[in-house]
Amino acid sequence: MEIPFTGKRALVTGAGKGIGRSTAKALVQYGAEVIALTRTQADLDSLVKEVPSIKPLCLDATNTEKVTKAIEELGNIDLLVNNAGINILESFLDVKIESYDKIFDINVKAPLFIAQAVAKKMVSNGNGGCIVNVSSQASLIALQDHTVYCTTKAALDMLTKTMALELGPHKIRVNSVNPTVVLTELGRKAWSDPEKSKPMLDMIPLGKFADEEDVVNAILFLLSDKAAMITGALLPVDGGRLVH
Repeated sequence: MEIPFTGKRALVTGAGKGIGRSTAKALVQYGAEVIALTRTQADLDSLVKEVPSIKPLCLDATNTEKVTKAIEELGNIDLLVNNAGINILESFLDVKIESYDKIFDINVKAPLFIAQAVAKKMVSNGNGGCIVNVSSQASLIALQDHTVYCTTKAALDMLTKTMALELGPHKIRVNSVNPTVVLTELGRKAWSDPEKSKPMLDMIPLGKFADEEDVVNAILFLLSDKAAMITGALLPVDGGRLVH
């Protein structure tokens, strides 16, 4: 199935590594003009070296004032992928205020205000648009040492639904993807130990973790006209993990 994005302008956050980087490259491959936002200049430099047509935007997504001002100056945006996110592993009894603030800033506050700035442009242009928030299976199941992360992703899912409700009349669709463990470079390192990965894999009916491509394909589908009647959806990319 071909998913053309010719003539579309897309903003991808957290585009320096992993899912965000792969999504930015795939959107270019299918014809979109892509703006890649991340806070690490070296990651942007290497991305642009790979794909010279990508427009780099080196900003910290949590700096709301700078990011929203930059978005205002970008011109029309048709597609947004809110991918930037972090996790800090702490048990519930050990959660620190600093960790709480940091994770909520990037996982909830940043996507909300970035989406707000983009949606205002979409509403003003009158042509609609599409937003995909990158959430997690952790929004729907409790995971050990993930108290704050799980909570932020649950908040992001509800943000997705409320955005879909309020932006739908403006022809703006909003959905989320909710992956299991994804084998990005960091994911492979974190889950390379069989003793750690086996219990998780045993809970996945398909018996494997997600590759970056699995998540990127889901994002591309939700951004495309092939998903024209889908909004407010939380799409698991989890090999069946959530059937339990």
